[in-house]
Amino acid sequence: MESVIQTLALAALPVIFAITLHEAAHGYAARHFGDPTAWQAGRISLNPLRHIDLFGTILLPVGILVLSFGSLLFGYAKPVPVNFNRLRRPKQDMFWVAAAGPAANLVMALFWAGLLKLAWEMPTHLYTLPLSEMSKIGISINLVLMVLNLLPLPPLDGGRIAVSLLPMAQSRLLARVEPFGFPILILLLFTGILKSILWPVVELMTRLIQTLFQLY
Repeated sequence: MESVIQTLALAALPVIFAITLHEAAHGYAARHFGDPTAWQAGRISLNPLRHIDLFGTILLPVGILVLSFGSLLFGYAKPVPVNFNRLRRPKQDMFWVAAAGPAANLVMALFWAGLLKLAWEMPTHLYTLPLSEMSKIGISINLVLMVLNLLPLPPLDGGRIAVSLLPMAQSRLLARVEPFGFPILILLLFTGILKSILWPVVELMTRLIQTLFQLY
């Protein structure tokens, strides 16, 4: 239990920013492409407090982390409101709005990789190990969220990207899956299928980042 508490303490900052800045990125992209809905609702902000969902951002990740003895982590923030009909080119611009969230996670993974490299290069002191461990969590959680959200399952970002790219008939068919998307995702999570799908891609991305930053 002590190790789980330590993991929670180190994971809090990376997890909160990974989840909330992902949502903020959707809002920024939507405004850029013509939909001011999130901006009018005050949701285009880098302040995590505007995006935190009590259950999805705090209780659910903590519960899953504790129940899995630190081996699983999953959560979500308040979805940023996007009215795709207000985009200048709704079907085409949906791609960029949906892709903005995973792109933000990739940028944050690179940021934490830079901090990890810095921690390794710094003289050893009281904060070196915590910064190193926090950075490792930051890399992992952002890569997991990026890959997870790129799954072609509405309402995940990958589902919206697929809806944007597919011909109209197929995109409408895929869009109908959205009400069942979250239950399907939870089922995949607790049956272990989701991990078997995500983990090879996450490990590949991790190795690429390790190579890029020479984290050996």
